[in-house]
Amino acid sequence: MKNIKFTFRKALFLLSALFTIMVGCERELSDEAVLATFPSTAEIFTDTPVGLGSNFYFPFVGSKPTAWSVDESEGYNSKASMRFDVPNVNDPEGSYAGAIFRVDGAGRDLTGYNALTFWAKGTRSGRINEIGFGQDFFENKYLVSTSLQLTTNWQKYVIPIPDASKLVEERGVFWYAEGPENGEGYSFWIDELKFENLGTMAQPQPAISNGEDRSETAFTGVDIALTGLTQTFNLGTGNNVTVNAAPSYFKFFSSNEDIATVNDNGVVSIIGEGTAKITATLGGVVAKGSLELTSRGAFNLAPTPTRDPSKVISIYSDSYTNVPVDFFNGYWEPFQTTQSSEFSIGGNSMINYTNFNFVGNQFANPTVDATQKSNLHINMYIPNSVPANIDFLITVVDFGADQADGGGDDTREQIFFNKALFVADSWITLEFPITMNNRNNIGLIIYENINGSSLSNFYLDNIYFYEN
Repeated sequence: MKNIKFTFRKALFLLSALFTIMVGCERELSDEAVLATFPSTAEIFTDTPVGLGSNFYFPFVGSKPTAWSVDESEGYNSKASMRFDVPNVNDPEGSYAGAIFRVDGAGRDLTGYNALTFWAKGTRSGRINEIGFGQDFFENKYLVSTSLQLTTNWQKYVIPIPDASKLVEERGVFWYAEGPENGEGYSFWIDELKFENLGTMAQPQPAISNGEDRSETAFTGVDIALTGLTQTFNLGTGNNVTVNAAPSYFKFFSSNEDIATVNDNGVVSIIGEGTAKITATLGGVVAKGSLELTSRGAFNLAPTPTRDPSKVISIYSDSYTNVPVDFFNGYWEPFQTTQSSEFSIGGNSMINYTNFNFVGNQFANPTVDATQKSNLHINMYIPNSVPANIDFLITVVDFGADQADGGGDDTREQIFFNKALFVADSWITLEFPITMNNRNNIGLIIYENINGSSLSNFYLDNIYFYEN
């Protein structure tokens, strides 16, 4: 199963001007000529949507399309506000509330502002999972997101713009995504939604790799997307506000472009053997954190599966059609440390787990009926060396008739692997029979270090159940 993400419109008048210059048109622009500008309207909603046009609300796939409305009986010191009704679990209209607000027409010039602000409250103190601006369903080039804690009273919220100079024509002025809290839906309201130039924002603190200096092993031909891209401002109240920022806000650098290059989208391409460090700036400020990549040259791909597709249920493989997967790394807090990334070489994708202690692959929507499948197959690659104390455990979990993890009717099978099986710098095959009586609602595979094992870095590919 391969994972996800985005594309942006460039202003036609700029392309036309550039073309005119390049071909040496007979007439040059006069000193009085002025390039077109875009409206700098700050307001998005004040009692009613402002300047958005007639077609501006676009729900996400799977979200409840009727979650948003204008409530004319509730507002912050006003007559109306935007109301968002988060559905209950199993709502037939959608499993969550989420959408973008996109200007219907030319975008806005937001270079004169430094934050998106609004007042909000909820029927309960829920946490909105994601909220921000810059998502337009095109390239999402200047996407910004954060989460925020609601209260039951009106409260003002500030979402900083990482670098306003980039937002010459932005159409994606607002977006949100929120699911049920503890399985129950609720409602929240937003009012006075607008961009502002706040005089209290200072001390920008951009970061990549979540502000950490990370080191990873890589291979020639691999593309690696930088993660942990954030911008932090102090609001003058003593509080810092951090947002997730799209790569296009940053300027990236490679210490050795013969080893690795990095593009404007924050994708690092490994092109040679050796070591290169990736760093960045945002708005001229050096970002905290870095990514040092040591390329070991060419990478051997996992063996290509040859089993009959009709006898396979694939979780992750380029050779088969994969079932829907909820996540390959759910990052179970607070104890999990495992990080993950997906990369591709020559169209063959694989998962890399680093800082490993345990991690799970969940596929519960729907669960897998492996009644007719006798075995589980996994290819695994451990770079550099195999720890002398390696002790590796795989657990397969059947969610039972309720199809819910931890619902009281789960069954599981655990497989311990002898350390003699593992070989460094080579793909090995982990293959074993599924012997559980119940295996018609399998929804989870867990990988664990046990008994003090120090395995920290490995790759997985070709995860599938099959009929022997």
